[in-house]
Amino acid sequence: MVQPVVFAHRGASGRYAEHTRAAYLQALAEGTDGVECDIHLSSDRQLVLIHDHTLNRTSNATGQVADYTLDELRKVDFHSWKEPDIPSEFGTDGQQFLTLMELIGVLRDYGKPIKLAIECKHPDPFGAGLEEALFELLDGEGWDAATCILDNISLSFMSFDPDSVERLLQRVPARVVCQLVEDIKMSAVARDAGVEDPAGTAQLAAAEQFLAAGQSNLDHQRVALAGPGIEYIADHLEQVERWVASGLRFRVWTVNSDDDIDLCARFGVAEVTTDWPARTAERFASR
Repeated sequence: MVQPVVFAHRGASGRYAEHTRAAYLQALAEGTDGVECDIHLSSDRQLVLIHDHTLNRTSNATGQVADYTLDELRKVDFHSWKEPDIPSEFGTDGQQFLTLMELIGVLRDYGKPIKLAIECKHPDPFGAGLEEALFELLDGEGWDAATCILDNISLSFMSFDPDSVERLLQRVPARVVCQLVEDIKMSAVARDAGVEDPAGTAQLAAAEQFLAAGQSNLDHQRVALAGPGIEYIADHLEQVERWVASGLRFRVWTVNSDDDIDLCARFGVAEVTTDWPARTAERFASR
């Protein structure tokens, strides 16, 4: 098989806390092909790197990301839960939390060609303001929207939200847009609906419509990149085979185990994201 492009999932997040300066610098030290990040807006409309809508899982604080200013977020500890001992060359404790602009600075300083995959996280309290802020930042940095190149950085964009994908397609070529898909998590829908069984709820109907719209984007090749999770591939082999046959390029997450690599090899997956970039690249190379 052709060696796939390897993206470090939120940096080298198997080693250091996700989205931290240390995680990204570790990924670059390992010679990864690219890095991946998730963006949210702070209350003062700054693009910050965090996966969840809340701070609860990955910090010593609680509450919604959108309720914190950037200055307030900088006072939160986002790294000690994973690995408190960070080498001095990877920055101080106070430098671990990153904005998107700061990650771009890290990648610029790297100097070598590097790929950056940006995921727009939704639902977001600011709605379309998330994409507006993203492109305002890139425009201000002088990127080339036609090639999606910013200095040494090759950019691509992702979202699970079909409306976000539509907004991305209004600004960039379909070849750099990835429609992410995953199966509905019934426990999460039940929690949102405040019931034990979500069957028949408006929340489940909305989730089903959301997934169907994303699958339709891939069925009709409105984007060039398909972004299923590794579990989705295992559970939808026939559908994945159809998408592969249609010529879609696959970016699969999160590929960490030998079984994951075997499944990606079966379909000739072109791109993967992984918590362990060097190890995963070596395993693909040894096949």
